Amino acid sequence: MSWLTEFVRPKIRTLLGRQEVPDNLWRQCPSCQQMIFHRELEAAKKVCPHCGHHMRATAQERLAWTFDDGAFTRIDLPKAVPDPLKFRDQKRYSDRLREARDGTRQDDALLVAHGNIGGARAVVAAMSFEFMGGSMGSAVGEGLVAAARLAVLQAAPLVVYTASGGARMQEGAVSLMQMPRSIIATQMVREAGLPYIVVLTDPTTGGVSASFAMLGDVQIAEPNALIGFAGARVIEQTVREKLPEGFQRAEYLFEHGIIDMVVKRGELSATLARLIALMTANQRAA
Repeated sequence: MSWLTEFVRPKIRTLLGRQEVPDNLWRQCPSCQQMIFHRELEAAKKVCPHCGHHMRATAQERLAWTFDDGAFTRIDLPKAVPDPLKFRDQKRYSDRLREARDGTRQDDALLVAHGNIGGARAVVAAMSFEFMGGSMGSAVGEGLVAAARLAVLQAAPLVVYTASGGARMQEGAVSLMQMPRSIIATQMVREAGLPYIVVLTDPTTGGVSASFAMLGDVQIAEPNALIGFAGARVIEQTVREKLPEGFQRAEYLFEHGIIDMVVKRGELSATLARLIALMTANQRAA
């Protein structure tokens, strides 16, 4: 061996170093298994360019995609009692909350913001499935009431993105009481003569689907979103029948008149703008 291979080459490798490729540059579609470059996926709003599968999105992403030019102002939501029952299963509930907050950088499973959609003022509440499965506890109930009050104060429509596994078991009856509380929030918007639009995303189940999620003046769903109260297996065991294919999916609910439309994510902002313009035409004229 020469001094080139024994000395110079190791020195060059040390100086240059081996550049490691980040492991988050590519994302595999859970539907078609195709690999998608992260920038292409971001440009497509997390919709697979190969099969059209709509991947789950964060609440922050929902807000950025909905408002004009991605410009909005988030509001601080009321603070709820963090652990009303001092609940513990395998972990303390307070520890689970801390982990969820550290992982998402959110206080709880709901974000509320206001801005413009199609040039019209609007208030948007977006649920975070990444925060403890989007479960609805007292903080979510307080947030929905705050969103409704803001919509009434601004005389603006209220748009809610749902993504939840249902009530938060760690809060027991306190969580269940958020169902009527959320319904009161929707009624506040209705009594003010303002539009209330719900966008059902994957998944919307449990107590959320049994309360404010199904009370919109217009019910929109993303393609193939799972929407229902109980799981399909539980229903099959109860009725002792095989459920039809696609049961509890957005397209099935649309065909049976449960929701008003199924809209692709790339067309959602324009659809909301059009609906808000139509539903507030008399208000603007006055």
